Amino acid sequence: MTGQRVVVGVSGSLASLAALRAAVAEARESGRELTAVIAWETPEGRALSARNCNQEWIGRWREEARGRLEQAFDEALGGTPADVPVRKLAVRGKPGRVLSAVAAKEGHVLVVGARAEARWAPVRRYVRGHVQCPVLTVPGLVSPKRVVRELRRVAAEDFIRI
Repeated sequence: MTGQRVVVGVSGSLASLAALRAAVAEARESGRELTAVIAWETPEGRALSARNCNQEWIGRWREEARGRLEQAFDEALGGTPADVPVRKLAVRGKPGRVLSAVAAKEGHVLVVGARAEARWAPVRRYVRGHVQCPVLTVPGLVSPKRVVRELRRVAAEDFIRI
C-alpha cells in the first residue's frame, strides 16, 4: 500500500476524536500511513492578514493549531501510536478545502467526524463533493452538554487499570 494513506480531519471536537480513533484502526488494518490534518486560519481570515502580513502573528496561530493536533492525539489515543506511521499536518485554510487537497490522490481514504445532531455540515458536504476517494464519516458522541464538559476533563491516565 505504498503511497496510500488514511487522511483524517482533526479539530479537537469529540466527533473528530472519534474519527481519529477510527482512522488509526483503519491505518492499522490496511497497512497505510495515517495523515492527521488540522486546518487553521488567523481570526481575521486570509484576506485581512495578507494585507497586514505579520509573520510572527501567523506563526503563533500555526503553533497553536499544531498544539491542538497534539492534544487531540493525547485525548483520543493517549499519545501518538507507535505501531502506525503517522504524519501530522497543520495547514492554513478552510477545513473542507484542506482535507480535499490532502486526500486528492487515488487510493487514499478520508475520515471525518460528524456530530449526529448537526444539520449543517459544511465540511462533510464539501469533501463529499470534491474528493474521489472513499469518505468514512464517524459519528461523534451524543450526550448532554454537561456530560461533554465533564468528559473533556478526563485524561487517558484516568482509564488505566491498576
